[in-house]
Amino acid sequence: MNAIPSEKIDQETDEANPSLAAVTEVEAGIREFVRNDVAYLRRPGQTSLSETTETDTTVKNVNSLIQRVAGTSLGEIENLISELESLRDLLHAEGQRVQREIAGYAHLSHAAMKSTRIIAENLQQWKSAAENLRQS
Repeated sequence: MNAIPSEKIDQETDEANPSLAAVTEVEAGIREFVRNDVAYLRRPGQTSLSETTETDTTVKNVNSLIQRVAGTSLGEIENLISELESLRDLLHAEGQRVQREIAGYAHLSHAAMKSTRIIAENLQQWKSAAENLRQS
């Protein structure tokens, strides 16, 4: 596995894609946080007050960085969810409307077939009556 120095990645991503630059910035912040967080494990003895303060500051910086980067994405995701919900409601309403239209057309078609059958039966009776009058 080849490792690429983070400075090289930063330069490439800044030029290529601004969102990748933000991700790289978050990753760099997390790396720095982890280094500072576990640094006391490598050193013998107790951690000093300045190291604790520095770690707290780093944690706050990482948290604010993550909130900045994730805030935009979360807003976009929430907007997308609301748009999809609106679209779902619209499609549901349209589906119900189409079902009502189909039911109306089926009823109309049934009524037309029934009327056609009645007209055909009446014509048959009139034809039979006309033939009987001719024969008499």
